[in-house]
Amino acid sequence: MPKAQNSPRAKRQNLSAKSEFWSGVRDEVPLIFGVAPFGLVFGVLGIESGLTPLQTIMLSSILFGGASQIVFVQLWAAGVPALIVGGSVCVINVRHVLYSASVAAYLRPLPLRWRILLGYLLTDEAYAISIKRFRHEPPGPNQHFHLLGSGMLLWTSWQFATIFGVLVGGTIPESWSLSFAIPLTFIAVVAPILKTRADLAAVITAASISIIGQPLPWNSWLIIAAIGGILAGWLVSRLNRQAGVAS
Repeated sequence: MPKAQNSPRAKRQNLSAKSEFWSGVRDEVPLIFGVAPFGLVFGVLGIESGLTPLQTIMLSSILFGGASQIVFVQLWAAGVPALIVGGSVCVINVRHVLYSASVAAYLRPLPLRWRILLGYLLTDEAYAISIKRFRHEPPGPNQHFHLLGSGMLLWTSWQFATIFGVLVGGTIPESWSLSFAIPLTFIAVVAPILKTRADLAAVITAASISIIGQPLPWNSWLIIAAIGGILAGWLVSRLNRQAGVAS
């Protein structure tokens, strides 16, 4: 019995809230190097679009969605009607519904105040880090602190990067091409978790749809690509199960 209590699984189940929190922070650190330039780019674009420094900074705190913030300032600068701007932002952020559905089973026992807080912090990078902890490591009573840690580090880094972009963005040479950090960040999020045929099918399908669907209005290609990737992954996984092979 003492030996079982000292096993890695038992230790993980008995981790304190503080240990889970800092584990989430440590796991998120590598992605911050891609997120920081992303936030800086948004700070620059926000000012260039006509927003005030305060409006740009507050947008990062209130909306807190990198891709949707970039789209917001680009459409705002182009003079697109507010209704279409808002609709585009909502369509892009629909992907968070998919994230929420994925983590719901792990967070459902929590009080509403916790679910609201973690829902606010549930961004692309925080989800990618914490869902691995939820799925592949033993459950524990404090596992939600892992998402709190990864989400808080991301939120803090994003705010500081936005402020830095607002303050010094005008002095950064265009030759630095900081906007290239945006796709690199998402590649860094996705690449480590591609392990099965179903994963590859989902990625290839979603990537193909996103390229072909660029002319679609309201940035709807993003959601269509996500749904297409999910369906492709599910189909491959089901076919493999029927054939009796690994997904």
